[in-house]
Amino acid sequence: MEFAKEIIGQYGYFAIYGLLALGVIGMPIPDEVLMTFVGYLASISVLDYSVSIAVCFGGAFTGGLLSYTIGRKAGRPLFHKYGKWIGVNAKRFNRVETWFLKYGSWSVILGYFIPGVRNLMCCFSGMSRMAMSRYVLVSGIGAFVWCVVFISIGFYVGVLT
Repeated sequence: MEFAKEIIGQYGYFAIYGLLALGVIGMPIPDEVLMTFVGYLASISVLDYSVSIAVCFGGAFTGGLLSYTIGRKAGRPLFHKYGKWIGVNAKRFNRVETWFLKYGSWSVILGYFIPGVRNLMCCFSGMSRMAMSRYVLVSGIGAFVWCVVFISIGFYVGVLT
């Protein structure tokens, strides 16, 4: 966390935006811890609470859109070519895709709260050809609620200490 503290101290909101975008794409960045820390910084008036939510939402949403695009453009060919190496055959892929077409919207919204799943849901939305307008709506809802929850937790922990 010391690294994130230094980056945020030096680059401010730009660092928060970039770290969250990379985290949602799949880089090993502890997004929940980062947002809780951002909330704490807002509670001690280093950052602004409302701006922090907007910046975190922007970063998470951007990362989600990039993951969706990667899934839409390259996801299927990669899974068909390399899926066997991770235990995904065509039958499993089709079964998951059928399930996703039925529950995909809720999966994207709730998936933001589960590390690792968040990355897969965004990418799989593109792979399953979820309509862009639908994805933007459900991803926006999920990203916004996720950001508000974790930033608020950090903020209120900071207020109580």
